[in-house]
Amino acid sequence: MSNVKVLLTRLDPDVPLPSYAKPGDAGADLVTTSDLVLEPGERAVVGTGIALALPEGYAGFVHPRSGLAAKAGLSVVNAPGTVDSGYRGEIKVCLINHDRDNALSLRRGDRIAQLVVQQVERAVFQEVDELPASQRGAGGYGSTGGHEVLAVSGAETGHRTEG
Repeated sequence: MSNVKVLLTRLDPDVPLPSYAKPGDAGADLVTTSDLVLEPGERAVVGTGIALALPEGYAGFVHPRSGLAAKAGLSVVNAPGTVDSGYRGEIKVCLINHDRDNALSLRRGDRIAQLVVQQVERAVFQEVDELPASQRGAGGYGSTGGHEVLAVSGAETGHRTEG
C-alpha cells in the first residue's frame, strides 16, 4: 500500500486527526465535533473539525463505519460522499439513523465515518452513434440473478387476485 501526502488543517483544535485503526486499513476514522441525538429515520449534517487539501488526481470518499451501521443503524446518506481535490472547506458528513425504533446518541469525538483517499482518473467523454457490444449488454438491476422474488398469493394476504 502506497502513501500519499494530504495537507490538513484542524478547524477544531480539540478533535483528533483522522487515523487508521489497524495496519492495512483503507479508511481513516472521522469524528463528530458535536453532541447530538438522531431519532429513528432522522438525518443530520455534522462537522468533523478538519479541512483537507487533497492532491490533484485524488479524491476522498466518506463511507459509513461498518460496526455502527450493523449495531446501531448509523449510515451516511450519500455514501460514499465525495471530497474533491479542490475543496478546502470543513469535511461534513450527512448521517442517518436507519434504526426503526431507537434513537442514537452521538458525543463529540465519536467516530462517525471513515475517509478513503483514492487516486482517480478524469474521463474524457466521447460521443458515438453506437456502443460496442458486450456480454451483459443493457441488462440492469437484477440482470445477473441470484435473488429469488417470492410471489404472495391473494389468499395469503387476504386480497382476491384476478387470474
